[in-house]
Amino acid sequence: MPSSKSDIRAIVTEAAIVVIAGLGIGLAANELSPRGLALSRNYFPAGTNQAPVAPRQVQAAPVAADTNESPAAAELSERLRGKGLRELKRSQAEALLRDLRSRDGRIVFVDARNPDDYQDGHIPGAYELDPYHPEKELGNVLPVCLAAEKVVVYCTGGDCEDSDTAAILLRDGGVPGGKLFVYGGGITEWQAAHLPVETGVRNSGINSK
Repeated sequence: MPSSKSDIRAIVTEAAIVVIAGLGIGLAANELSPRGLALSRNYFPAGTNQAPVAPRQVQAAPVAADTNESPAAAELSERLRGKGLRELKRSQAEALLRDLRSRDGRIVFVDARNPDDYQDGHIPGAYELDPYHPEKELGNVLPVCLAAEKVVVYCTGGDCEDSDTAAILLRDGGVPGGKLFVYGGGITEWQAAHLPVETGVRNSGINSK
């Protein structure tokens, strides 16, 4: 049998009282609890629905292996490494020429330019080996290089690859790569540093001015 209107009002009123009482108890408990929510705080500020932005990663610029080396010098070094040849700097070549072993043939210099350039001026005591006509000097130069402790080959320097070719000829002839060096600066750098230069034939004793 359906309830009267007065009964329905009584039930609704009782339910409202229960809800309000429960809400009051809950608020009181929240205030007393140390983990309660701060009702005045905005827990959902504007923009919080956006994905967090990862911190920007800054990569350091690559550092050159040798900041003092010019691009041309770096290219020359790379060229020689690509051919399996060892490079010699001017200071090292100068030290080897002054080494006492260069006087008894244990350190040998080989000039890989043409005969005219060789005659005009070469590193004192250097052997002549034109890589474009190796048949002229290779038979004499190769045994000397095989017996030496260090062999330094040079040409004009820089972009000139005649020293590379001559060094490879000697290596193919049996000279170990471990004692074979290419002086990349060549005679151009040598003369610019005002180092001793011999003219004419090998061991002529004639020095250029």
